[in-house]
Amino acid sequence: MKCPCHSGKSYEECCKPFHEGKPPENVLLLMRSRYAAYALGLADYIIQTTHPTNPHFSNNREEILRFSKETKFKDLTIHEWVDGETIAFVTFTAHLEQKGRDVSFTEKSRFVKEEGIWKYQSAEF
Repeated sequence: MKCPCHSGKSYEECCKPFHEGKPPENVLLLMRSRYAAYALGLADYIIQTTHPTNPHFSNNREEILRFSKETKFKDLTIHEWVDGETIAFVTFTAHLEQKGRDVSFTEKSRFVKEEGIWKYQSAEF
């Protein structure tokens, strides 16, 4: 199966290792694996990879699963990736559809690295 992050690779060689516990080496891989996790309804991965200081942090699995189920994950476009030692950014467009309506959005995500692990901290729209 093709990876839901739209990398063009198979899921097994792309995001699956991260979903099974391998920490992504950089925020671009984390960004892609989070998109794929939403597409696959992997709520625990979303919770684990979100920094607790994120203003929208939720450990409500049902809410995440509902969003995943009600959303068509059509594509992911990466516009910019700025790497760093402990803070990094990815600007992307998530092409989404809900109930036949386009709900796509563009975001600049901020990631922080703590104890060697990258986590999604905040976003600018």
